[in-house]
Amino acid sequence: MERNNMKPTPKKSNSFVKRFAVGVLGGIVGAGLVFGVYYAATSAGSSQSASGSPSAGETQVSNMKVDANSDITEAVDKVQGAVVSVVNLQRQQQQSGLGSWSDIFGGGSDSSQEESGTDGSLVEASEGSGVIYKREGNTAYVVTNNHVVEGQSGLEVLLTDGTRVTAELVGTDTYTDLAVLRIESDKVADITPATFGDSDSLKAGEPAIALGSPLGSQYANSVTAGIISSLGRQVVSQTSEGQSVNINAIQTDAAINPGNSGGPLVNIAGQVIGINSSKIVQTQSNVSVEGIGFAIPSNDVVNVINQLESNGQVTRPALGISMRNLSDLTSQQQEQILKVPSSVTQGVVVARVETATPAERAGLQQYDVITKIDDTEVTTGVELQSALYKHKVGDTVKITYYREDQEHTVDVELSLDASSLQQSNSNTQQAE
Repeated sequence: MERNNMKPTPKKSNSFVKRFAVGVLGGIVGAGLVFGVYYAATSAGSSQSASGSPSAGETQVSNMKVDANSDITEAVDKVQGAVVSVVNLQRQQQQSGLGSWSDIFGGGSDSSQEESGTDGSLVEASEGSGVIYKREGNTAYVVTNNHVVEGQSGLEVLLTDGTRVTAELVGTDTYTDLAVLRIESDKVADITPATFGDSDSLKAGEPAIALGSPLGSQYANSVTAGIISSLGRQVVSQTSEGQSVNINAIQTDAAINPGNSGGPLVNIAGQVIGINSSKIVQTQSNVSVEGIGFAIPSNDVVNVINQLESNGQVTRPALGISMRNLSDLTSQQQEQILKVPSSVTQGVVVARVETATPAERAGLQQYDVITKIDDTEVTTGVELQSALYKHKVGDTVKITYYREDQEHTVDVELSLDASSLQQSNSNTQQAE
């Protein structure tokens, strides 16, 4: 290459550079405007497509999966299969005239049915809930409330898959409002019976789950969740005989409605910690109430159902006293009548001692203040009954009590059952 023939590039003037820069800038601005117009047009097209263009009707469900498993769902999975609806069947009231098909076709009832006012057919009178808790040999056992089966002429159990199974009543206990039914075990061979947890270890504030059939089998297998609101609540209820009884109950705010009766209250481990029994809807002063439901503690339930399975009834020991809570008395009554030390603020006052009873034989007297049954402190009559009913007729318990300002202990042989005492009192009142 001949370097000498190379000519240097002539240097451009300043005016030419300015014109060139303006041209380039104008090109860039123009291209931006064109792109902006195109973007606006395509966006408008997209909006139009979303509101009625050919792509309408192509909305899809997101493929994102949510893991909904929780402690509550796992607890429900463990017990839900064992939860059933309990159907109370009663004989239909006999109809007459044109309202009876038997009359139309010339048929008639037998004399016993005519006298009882029934036509012999069974109809659904009410529904509640229950839970299968044991399968043994050819039999499976269901626990429910006594008031769910009260007045029954027949019983059916509705399983979670919709199967109806005939049930037989094993026994009832009006005091705790519990009942046990039996069904054929082959009908529930694929169901895992529920297990009971320790209700004595419960804490206020821990999760509680109620299962059952609120408003009947139409809403079977419903689950509601809440917490344990309180323990050892004294709930006054009426037995079928009209007797008022106080029982210890678990209070919960898990929704409980008619039809939930007899269903399980479950802890976070899926264990049955109570049998749902009642709720407060309105106070005596007509104040509406929400979220105050009650369940019979599982430890009490197990004690009762074991006796019902074995004997068909529950036998409870009796001391033979009538009583009042010490806290219900005024300080003046405590000082002038009972004369107990000021340090004794809780206990059960013996209001009366029945004759020929364990209490009389042990030397208990009116105005004694019982503070312990064995090593368990008792502050109310309900607690005294609960401690006493953990024993059987024939057991011996140690009772600690104050007589005026002196503390005493005495061994009491529980030789009398409560039902016999009640029957004796009833006969005495009738004789009078």
